[in-house]
Amino acid sequence: MTSGGDSPGMNAAIRAVTRTAIFNGVKVKAIYRGYKGLISGEIKEFNTQDVSNIIQRGGTILKTARSTEFRTSEGRQQAYNNLVQHEIDGLVVIGGDGTFTGARIFAQEFNVPIVGVPGTIDNDLYGTDSTIGYDTALNTIIDAVDKIRDTANSHERLFFIEVMGRDAGFLALNAAIASGAESAIIPEIATEVDQLQELIANGFRKSKNSSIVLVAESEVTGGAQGVAERVKREYPQYDVRVSILGHIQRGGSPTAQDRILASRMGVSAVDALLDGQRNAMVGIVNDEIVLIPFTKAIKDDKPVDKTLLDVVRILSI
Repeated sequence: MTSGGDSPGMNAAIRAVTRTAIFNGVKVKAIYRGYKGLISGEIKEFNTQDVSNIIQRGGTILKTARSTEFRTSEGRQQAYNNLVQHEIDGLVVIGGDGTFTGARIFAQEFNVPIVGVPGTIDNDLYGTDSTIGYDTALNTIIDAVDKIRDTANSHERLFFIEVMGRDAGFLALNAAIASGAESAIIPEIATEVDQLQELIANGFRKSKNSSIVLVAESEVTGGAQGVAERVKREYPQYDVRVSILGHIQRGGSPTAQDRILASRMGVSAVDALLDGQRNAMVGIVNDEIVLIPFTKAIKDDKPVDKTLLDVVRILSI
């Protein structure tokens, strides 16, 4: 099943899980709409044809939904009853930290073997170098920034572009490098440094006739709108514009990298269940598949490489 926010490459993971199970002589059942569908019993047996021609599609064919009911013991009991009724012995859940938090509680309460596959564009899960959808989202952002730069140059404006990453600046920071942006404002250092003041103090416009700054959509950073309003108050000489990329970042056909990553992780998730593994997330470290306990994947903060901020600063002169 897929749960939480969708990300490009989820369908590739669904395909890999389905076909790996069948390859190993195991029946596989698809749960629609995440934990909500597990509670309501939206469960269907899949065969290899059910996942044909989906590897190139964005989103998730299994749909996804939030489930407040799964947060209750009664809801989880109903979910377990449906597992028993459908003779399901183990779960592969594809999603982010919220998905794995629910999976960990469910596994502890009912002793259900669960393996997670990290599907989130934020790339904020500890224990894996990359998550499914991150590379595609990064490329989507770069494409959008390239287009915005055309109009920024034409009008000599300062653009603040908001990208996703509520608690993590991986998208903003790496997209800033790849798109040649002047700076990235990210939540990881927002409490340590006044990033806007630093940006202004460095004379960010210098010899340029336009500037682009990427801002993570965090409450800590204030988002692009919050930063822009502050510029209007404190530095009214600048012509400021805001672009919020929003859900465009989640859509689109997955890149080759995301398709390969999702396929490898899907195969490894089924292999892990067949090997008796449980309560763990499949990750990738130095191009090697690893298993990370849910507790570490959820609770431990994934550190951002702060030297990348220096890369942005150096290359923006």
